[in-house]
Amino acid sequence: MRHERGLLIVLSGPSGVGKGTVRKAIFENKDLDLQYSISMTTRNPREGEVNGVDYFFTTKDDFQLRISENKFLEWAEFVGNFYGTPIDYVEQTLNDGKDIFLEIEVQGALQVKKAFPEGIFIFLAPPSMSELQNRIVTRGTETEEIIMNRMNAAKEEIEMMDAYDYVVENDQVELACERIKAIITSEHLKRERVANYYKRMMEAE
Repeated sequence: MRHERGLLIVLSGPSGVGKGTVRKAIFENKDLDLQYSISMTTRNPREGEVNGVDYFFTTKDDFQLRISENKFLEWAEFVGNFYGTPIDYVEQTLNDGKDIFLEIEVQGALQVKKAFPEGIFIFLAPPSMSELQNRIVTRGTETEEIIMNRMNAAKEEIEMMDAYDYVVENDQVELACERIKAIITSEHLKRERVANYYKRMMEAE
């Protein structure tokens, strides 16, 4: 059995597109062996969210201290709150040969691409802008002003799609998961990932 460095898989897209829903469905798929890197955030937990499972919830003062100590792979401020990915856990997981899955905002994904250009970057896109707005509204957790801010931010983020390797439309969660599963499988079969293993195997014979 060959040992490879794990894949860094980054899923991002505009707010309200369903990143969290798709991520949870992917991790319920027993065919994929993924490690989830939990982001840290200063926003308040939504109903049902659990500290240490969905996010690490912290204060702005603590978050800014961590920034000054370079403890994030990426971090971003989005609609008045901070989000970041702890770097130590990511590196250790990849070196152990495990695939790690990041679900982060677009700003964060672009930072990760600079640090890890070999990562697999997947943009989760809405079927339409009207459907995206409907999803944000039906959350019932946002004010009208925040909804408009999120829609304006979403338009800017969709224009950044060119920075990604793949685009997956989230028309149905199950279909989006199947598309992402196919991407991960194909990446593991890329020649440059497996060629060295077979070269070493032939040299040993």
